[in-house]
Amino acid sequence: MSFEAVKEYFSQAGLGDRVLLLNQSSATVDQAAQTLGCRPKQIAKTLSFLVEGTPILIVAAGDAKIDNRKYKERFHQKATMIPREEVAPLVGHPPGGVCPFCVLSGVKVYLDVSLKRFDQVYPAAGSPNSAVLLNLPELEQHSKSEGWVDVCKGWEESPQP
Repeated sequence: MSFEAVKEYFSQAGLGDRVLLLNQSSATVDQAAQTLGCRPKQIAKTLSFLVEGTPILIVAAGDAKIDNRKYKERFHQKATMIPREEVAPLVGHPPGGVCPFCVLSGVKVYLDVSLKRFDQVYPAAGSPNSAVLLNLPELEQHSKSEGWVDVCKGWEESPQP
């Protein structure tokens, strides 16, 4: 159901041809990159956390990792990922297909600055075998993000391809 909602959303936005249903799994960054023929860092992975009991999503580059110190400075608590079995009920998408589109009401989306290195990225599209190709302004618009945050590490050493 999640993939269909995302596909319909982008179809109505005139970008339905950018939503890809893949023949292979794209549930991990490496699987997605291999299936899509891009570098892992160009996969816009969506990480799900709880902040004061409320789900939030952070979309980051595939080579970025959450920096606990930066996360705590920004959200004023330790990074606590949503347990796998609670992701779909709290966010609206299953693990491996979590994306920043068509999420449940009240879920806030943040974009990490690690993505700003790229003109285009591939976030998931609601299932473990889907993706959508977007440029950064499109990602900002369609994710309805709260804005850009700097909560990741490990990507700074990775120069643009």
